[in-house]
Amino acid sequence: MLGNFTYCNPTKLYFGKEALDGLNAELPKYGKNVLLVYGGGSIKKNGIYDKVIKILKDNGKNVFEDAGVMPNPTTEKLAEGIVRAKSAKADFILAVGGGSVCDYSKALSVSVNCKEDPWDKYFIRFEEPDCKIIPMGCVLTMVGTGSEMNGGSVITNNGQKLKIGHVFDYSVFPKFSVLNPEFTFTLPKYQMVAGIYDIMCHIYEQYFSGEDDNTSDYISEGLLRSLIHSADIAVENPLDYEARSNIMWTATWALNTLVAMGKSTDWMVHMFGQSVGAHTNATHGMTLSAVSMAYYRRILPYGLKKFARFAVNVWGVNPEGKSQTEVAEEGLKAMEAWMKKIGLVMNLTELGVTEDMLDGLVKSTAVKTGGYKVLDAKEIREVFKESL
Repeated sequence: MLGNFTYCNPTKLYFGKEALDGLNAELPKYGKNVLLVYGGGSIKKNGIYDKVIKILKDNGKNVFEDAGVMPNPTTEKLAEGIVRAKSAKADFILAVGGGSVCDYSKALSVSVNCKEDPWDKYFIRFEEPDCKIIPMGCVLTMVGTGSEMNGGSVITNNGQKLKIGHVFDYSVFPKFSVLNPEFTFTLPKYQMVAGIYDIMCHIYEQYFSGEDDNTSDYISEGLLRSLIHSADIAVENPLDYEARSNIMWTATWALNTLVAMGKSTDWMVHMFGQSVGAHTNATHGMTLSAVSMAYYRRILPYGLKKFARFAVNVWGVNPEGKSQTEVAEEGLKAMEAWMKKIGLVMNLTELGVTEDMLDGLVKSTAVKTGGYKVLDAKEIREVFKESL
């Protein structure tokens, strides 16, 4: 049954090979001082940096830079960015990079004028901003997080061994995002595959929750089938434009809040993965793939009907002559085989996790209540152990 909800997504998208031209339409809407945020410098090697700088200059902007955003942005980096943004008197933040750069830029946008400790306010107390927000936009160079069209921001506190996400309200969404699939072509295959699973897991987190007969579930199944089809092509030929464009578009719809409508949503795989990321700094998508099978096998009996539907509608399992449990388990086997085929990490040991880290991992794992089974600390530990 669909409950009551309000849906709004204010982010404007420019998609395709000429998407960067959208900057010319958007930049005049904002002030003169632009803080350009990016990561380790790959955008300088592939030419995206020069293209963006030219457009900024052609639009009469004063450009200030905040480079070096890491894959798991930290509170230390956020503090550094606040200083840079204040020094620049930034009117607008332009994030050029993947999800981490977009996430960080959102955190920065609400932190520059915040009179409290942003970590405590936003990532511990999960409050909304009550200060002036610096508007921001994204030029996407890696797909997976959906950060280009949502309010999500994940920040890591190394001192506290916590990696926490806050989904901000619509006021923090990017004002616009530029999505050119060609900008993702130079991404290493490992990162591409990790991003593909992040997309898939976003859909799972919303799909494996709530009632079955929900429009969101039908949309999710279509997105999953599209993703599997395009991922198979992209793994063989990363320069296939159609496959990469479909993956990029699926990533956006996987987490722009649409398929969450009418769903309670789970998010426990992400809680496991973020705990691993806080302790190891491992690639986000791979932390999710490493724990997924142990978690989904554990909750399968509590959402048996949905897992059986998933097996048939997503993986093409033939249900004839089989029990619901057999169908559901066959679906998870098909999912596992596909994950291995595309090169995902399937255990935590490969990510540097050891058994003596389990207590810390459990302590760092937030418990969500929207899935089919609410896990206690003992069960959380068992999932981690089964994933080694």
